[in-house]
Formats: sequence, C-alpha cells, structure tokens
Amino acid sequence: MAKTTKTKTVSKAKKSVAVKAAPAKKTVTAVKVTVKGNKTTVRVTPQQKKASAPKAKAPEVVASKVMTSAPVVEKKVEKLDFVAGDFVVYPAHGVGQVEGVEVQMIAGMSITLYTICFEKDRMRLKLPVTKVKASGLRKLSSKDRLKDALATLQGRSQVRRIMWSRRAQEYEAKINSGDPVSIAEVLRDLKKAGDQGEQSYSERQIYQAALARLAREVAAIEKIDEKKAAEKLEAVLSNVA
Repeated sequence: MAKTTKTKTVSKAKKSVAVKAAPAKKTVTAVKVTVKGNKTTVRVTPQQKKASAPKAKAPEVVASKVMTSAPVVEKKVEKLDFVAGDFVVYPAHGVGQVEGVEVQMIAGMSITLYTICFEKDRMRLKLPVTKVKASGLRKLSSKDRLKDALATLQGRSQVRRIMWSRRAQEYEAKINSGDPVSIAEVLRDLKKAGDQGEQSYSERQIYQAALARLAREVAAIEKIDEKKAAEKLEAVLSNVA
C-alpha cells in the first residue's frame, strides 16, 4: 500500500509542476520538467538556448577614420616673370611679345602658359611657366649688354680654319643661343670674310639671319624701326658710326 501511494504522489507532483511552468521572458518553447525522488530536473530545448543567448554586438564604426571626401591639396602659386605686353627673347626664334597668361588642362593637370607672338615669323608660342628657365626665355638685354655687342662688331675677326660645314654649324648655334654678343661675333666674322672676297650663298644666308635676329632686339630696346636698327648695325660693322 505504501508503494502505491508514493506513485500517485509523484504523478501529482509532476503534473503540478508542469502546469505551473511559465514561459521565460517573451516566448519560451518546450521547457521539460522532470521530478524524480527528491530531485527536479529542468531541460531547456536548443531553441530556448538560442533565444536566451546574448546578442553579438555590431561592429563599431569610427567616424574619424571614414573619409568623406578627397584631401584638399593647396596649389602652389606660380611666380610670373612676364606680363602681357612684355618683349622677350626666345633663343630659337628671337624677339617676341607676350600676349597674355592662360591656364589650360593638359593630361588632367592645370598648366599655366605664356602666349608669345612672333610677328615677324607669323608664329605663336605657348610655353609653360615652369619651363621658362629651361627654355632660355629671357627679358631684353640691358643697355650695357647691348654696348658689349656693338663693341664686338668692331673687334677683330676670329675665323677658325676649319671646313665651312663645321663653321656653319657653329654660327647657327651662336645665333640660336639668343646671346647678342655671340650673334655679333657671327656678323663680325662673316663681314670680315666678305670684305676679303665674295660671300657664298650659305654665308650670306647665315649673315642675314644673324643681322635680322640682332636688329630685332636692338629695335625693341631702343624703340626704333627694325630696318633702322639693321642699318645701325651695318654702319658699326663698316666703322662708319
């Protein structure tokens, strides 16, 4: 009789516990309670473990590390040596006049350019401001430098005794240097050689090229006509002036 009573008591206790089990928080599914002797065992299903597990924190985003825009790079202001209206000397072409300064996009870069007009050659040159020194572009010669050139015209000839083709190359290099004294040397040597005999066609060509190049600079410096400047140079060569 004692054994039967104990069995009934356990079943009642089991039933009573099962009824009183309440869901955890919002939703708890399948909580199994077992009473055996004096021990009570509670088993939680995998779904309940997942629901009660702490949620993983979302990764934090540090605002200071997020680049919202490209870094601002300050552009260095380029120094301008010339302005519109200035007369300049470009070694390969002689005297020209600056028409203005402009900015163009070249290969995705902003480039500041001088626009130089060579009216005599009917040519317009655009030269980057950053290339002025490398190109040899310069201002008009000073009056002292011009005096040196005029004095050179009256000096002694220094013709080298080499083949004409070699001398012609040297003369052209002096003309294209843009230096008034070097150009004056070409005029002096070819003029002296002409006085001793008839000039060849190539000699006359180089002589005229040197005369025109130097006359343009003299005309720009002294603000006179180019023709008058050429006449002045030839007069110095002939020891008239």
